[in-house]
Order: sequence, then structure tokens, then C-alpha cells
Amino acid sequence: MTLHRQTAELLAGMAALGLPPIEEMTPEDAREQRRAMLRPSPEVVAEVRDIDAGGVPARLYRPATVRSAGLLLWFHGGGWVLGDLETHDDVCRSLANRGGFAVLSVDYRLAPEHPYPAAVDDAATAVAWAHEHAGELGCAPLVAVGGDSAGGNLAAVLANRPVVPVCFQALVYPCTDARMGHRSYSENGAGYALTPSSMRWFYDQYLSGDAGSTDDPCVAPLLEDDARIASAPSALVITAEYDPLRDEGVAYAERLAEAGVATSHIHFGGQIHGFFSMFGLLDDCRSAQAMVAEAVHTAFAKSG
Repeated sequence: MTLHRQTAELLAGMAALGLPPIEEMTPEDAREQRRAMLRPSPEVVAEVRDIDAGGVPARLYRPATVRSAGLLLWFHGGGWVLGDLETHDDVCRSLANRGGFAVLSVDYRLAPEHPYPAAVDDAATAVAWAHEHAGELGCAPLVAVGGDSAGGNLAAVLANRPVVPVCFQALVYPCTDARMGHRSYSENGAGYALTPSSMRWFYDQYLSGDAGSTDDPCVAPLLEDDARIASAPSALVITAEYDPLRDEGVAYAERLAEAGVATSHIHFGGQIHGFFSMFGLLDDCRSAQAMVAEAVHTAFAKSG
């Protein structure tokens, strides 16, 4: 399938800006560039407030119409180096409104200042705190995890190695194999926003400490052992055609399904990595968000 027309126009506009590739930037410069491109979300949510989730900054979103008392913890993308509560504010607003449940966005520590396993530790701390304090948040102790890209990686790790019961995992083009050997890396090597060189830069920042490696299942959940995969909660995996991470996302969905985990895999032809958070630019963004929101609501309804 060819690139979606809206996506092709977006990529042409990005190319015209002449921005340096991320692997030629410092982490702080890359963060500043991303902040400069932020736009306020048009989504109005009944309640939005920042909270301390056991020492981890987080933001709670509660919609006006609540269909479920469950709580979705969302981990933002950005290669474990970029992203924060602001970059994914619209995503969490949208998921809360479309799903009818509360969303807790987690502002985990970033590399290289805080390399692996800081992000995993913060994610686990936030999930455990949310489960214990669900009543204070106006929720039931019914937890789902989700995230996009690096955030999808964190969600998958916590689904495989839960610190509290997790009823569902929503993984949007997740990083699952740090070895970077899948065919989609060569097929989508340039021109589609995320590149193999930028992914290598992200992994180099994330694994710049004295812990973790590319074959560690807490870094690369595709390499998790069979028993942990088989005991994982039901899942939705979303992949994009023009994405270096496409094949590892497909492989992860297949591994979950083969292990007996109830898994839905939705592939967006014509789309690129990052489309899930490009509100106002790509129609598929809102479509994908609605799919995630409904899948999480359904999981809450079945588990509640």
C-alpha cells in the first residue's frame, strides 16, 4: 500500500523544515525541538490533575462520562529519551474521553541521565502505587497498561513481569527487539521519520549505564521466556506499514497469540511510526486511539 496521502504531505512538510536527524543532536536539543513543535490539545476532559505516584510524577485524566471504574496507565513514547506529560497530553485526553475510563500518564525518568532500568523501575512503581491507591483516584483496583513505541516496550515488560494484577496491555508500535535485525529496518531505512540510525541512537542512550543489554527480555520483550509470555494479559498490538519497528511488533503479536494469549493485531497500512499521536494531522490517529480506547473498555468490562 502506498503512503496515506495525509502522511505523505506531512513527511514532505517535515523534510522542508531541514531539521537535523536526531542522531546528530544532543538529547536536550532533541527534547527542545520536540517541545517547540507541541500544540495544545483540543480535547476537553472533565478532570485533569498532576499527582505523585509513589515518587513518580503522573497526570490523571477523568472523563465526564465514566463507563468503567478501571484505570489505564499510559507510558509515553520517545525512545526512553524524549517525551513527557505534555507530549502525550492529547493522547491521554483522547483515550479517557473515547474509552470512558480514567487514564494515568506516567512521567518516567529519561535516558541518558537515567539509563535502564530507571524507566522500568518508575513504570513498576507507578503501577503498584496506582493499584494500591485506586480508591483515592476514584477507580477500582483494576489496572491496564499501555504505551506507544518505547512506552509500549515498558507496558509489555510490566505485562510479562507484573508487580500487581494487570488485565490488559495496549501496545502501539512497541519496541520489542533491541537487536534491530528485522526486515522492516531495511525496508523503511529512510524517509519515514523514524530511521534505523535514530533507533540505534535511542538504544545507545537507554543502555548507556552498567545494566541491561540488547538480549535482556526487560529491554527486548520479544525475547521473554515462554512461561511469562503465556501468563501475560490479553493484548491489542497496533503496527504501521512504514515503520522500522513493524516486523518486531508483528512478531510480538504472533508470539502472544501462539502462547494462548487473547491477542488482537491491527495493522495500519500507509502509516508511519508516530502516527498515533499526530492529532489534527492524520485521520488514522483518532481512529487508532478509538480502537485502543474501546479495547481497554472491553477488557475492563470483562474483568470487572
